[in-house]
Amino acid sequence: MSDFVIQGFENFEVHGRRKKMVSDSKMNAVKIFAAIFGILLVCELCVYFFVVPCLDKVEISWSGLSAYSKESMDGVISQCINKKFMNFSTNEAKSLVMSVPGVENVQISKRFPNKVHIHVTERKPVAMTFVSSNGRTIPVEIDKNGVLFNGTSFSANSDSSLPLISGIPVENIPEGMRIPQKYRALMEQIDQIRSLSQNYFAAVSEIHVIPKEYGNYELVLYPIHSRTRILTGRQLEEQNLQYMMVALDVVNALEPDVEEIDLRYGSVTYRTKSDTLHQHTGEFVE
Repeated sequence: MSDFVIQGFENFEVHGRRKKMVSDSKMNAVKIFAAIFGILLVCELCVYFFVVPCLDKVEISWSGLSAYSKESMDGVISQCINKKFMNFSTNEAKSLVMSVPGVENVQISKRFPNKVHIHVTERKPVAMTFVSSNGRTIPVEIDKNGVLFNGTSFSANSDSSLPLISGIPVENIPEGMRIPQKYRALMEQIDQIRSLSQNYFAAVSEIHVIPKEYGNYELVLYPIHSRTRILTGRQLEEQNLQYMMVALDVVNALEPDVEEIDLRYGSVTYRTKSDTLHQHTGEFVE
């Protein structure tokens, strides 16, 4: 009986040792696998954070572009576009993009391992004018801050709310320059009128600026379906444009050959082609 007990204990001990050896073997295999996985992960991270940024060229994406194409903007930053991620300077790229007159603002962000995203805010034209360049007269656009830039989307032809401004001394002024300070308030007024639901400038073919003494100026408006010009002060507001339209209809109904209507002094004075002056002292009612 005692021999059977001893033999059973020995068998249990051997079985326990074998089970422990198998368990240790599995644990060692898990440790080896975890070590290999850790080494591979470290290598991948090194490649991701150090090798790729140092060896790969940056991949640039753009957003916010409308008047400019991605290809044209790639050309603007051509000296940066082939640089490695670690050598790519956001300040240099921003300076190059901001050199484009039609760009108002730019934001650049770098993302590991080789991504660069550039978001552009383009200038929005509120008016257009003409300048001399290399012996040619070319159209340029003006934003609400008075900055001149070359519109590449031909918005002057496609946007009827974009008025033509003439008379502002901007000849031979390069793109990216601002019009003189005293005319910037006019651009702000035009921008406010263009934001209204009524498209008033669809009825105006040209706004001519007449400089006056002591830095002042007056405006001459040319209606698109009339040969009569409208003289008004420097304040261009919705009420003034409404009054102009009513005055034009009434005066043309009274005189068929009206050449000029003067709204500058509170009353309505109009001149016919025969140089006869007339004055209307009553109020127009829409």
